[in-house]
Amino acid sequence: MQLHQFRHSPFCAKVRLVLAFKRLDYSVVEVTPGLGQISLFQLSGQRQVPVLVDGPEVIADSSAVALYLEDKFPTPALLPADPLLRSRALLLEDWADTSLASGARMALLQAAALDPQLRSELLPEATPELVKQFVDKVPNRLFGGLGDALGSVMGAAERQHLQANLQQLAVMVAAGPYLVGSSLSLADLAVAAQLAFCQVPGLADHPLLEPLFSWRDRIEAETSAA
Repeated sequence: MQLHQFRHSPFCAKVRLVLAFKRLDYSVVEVTPGLGQISLFQLSGQRQVPVLVDGPEVIADSSAVALYLEDKFPTPALLPADPLLRSRALLLEDWADTSLASGARMALLQAAALDPQLRSELLPEATPELVKQFVDKVPNRLFGGLGDALGSVMGAAERQHLQANLQQLAVMVAAGPYLVGSSLSLADLAVAAQLAFCQVPGLADHPLLEPLFSWRDRIEAETSAA
């Protein structure tokens, strides 16, 4: 199998977690934004990652890939057998991929506008070293307008909403090791993948959220050791 991805995409991270949990071998094709997406479109009919190629099968979208792998490799299971728990897991996965993803992405972009090292780390792997050095050395004041623009998109209310959601998640993981039922599910992997984007100043160092990020680390470790 081949996973066509952007290294920093949380949706690609979600698929990598699924593949690790299923103990499946695969290779990675890092897609270069722009030219690489043309090849991706020729392969899959769309320009977005992740795309999984499994022999003649070409599957786009992280949820579609997860369900494909769950159907083809049902053990270990990522979705509960109980219909009610299965529905809860799928609803939480959808919430993580939409609402949580939107807030986390904007929080990360705001942080990157003020942190040259973070900006450099988020560049694609294929970015020339000279460009990385340039981005790393650009004064933060030149990104001030970007930070202000992003701040107007994600105002105080939206930031508070994201933090409130994360605090509710922290309560949930404190009550039990998994979000749905008594075993790891796709809901855990979808949420854990998005939390990587939330590890920015003001969130990653918030005392009420420390248990949540510790939970994320545990889920990632458990997935790799499955």
